[in-house]
Amino acid sequence: MDSNVLKNRTKKSAIDVARFCEDLRPTYAVLAYSKQLIRSSSSVGANYRSACRAKSTADFINKLKLVEEEADESIYFLELISELAPSSNEKLLMLIKEANEILSIIVASINTSRKRAQNK
Repeated sequence: MDSNVLKNRTKKSAIDVARFCEDLRPTYAVLAYSKQLIRSSSSVGANYRSACRAKSTADFINKLKLVEEEADESIYFLELISELAPSSNEKLLMLIKEANEILSIIVASINTSRKRAQNK
């Protein structure tokens, strides 16, 4: 996948998450989890952009590991919100699906980069 496609996809995902969070009923727990979700989902794109500017393969892999952690954290907070705001499940399912797809792409990129580094 072209890096610009994934940059745009992670950016769109962060924007979709932010818009979703703005529409949630603002209970104490939902507000707290929404703030964390917005931070982690926007970090996915920010850290991916940073990985694209890596200085070496090892640096690239380390930065992608950060993307992996933030993507997994985003999924976790989406799951928590789905338990607290079940009426939002249709949009949540779409956001979780996209977050899982991004996570899968990142994990595959990490594994590919590791294999290439081992073969050098």
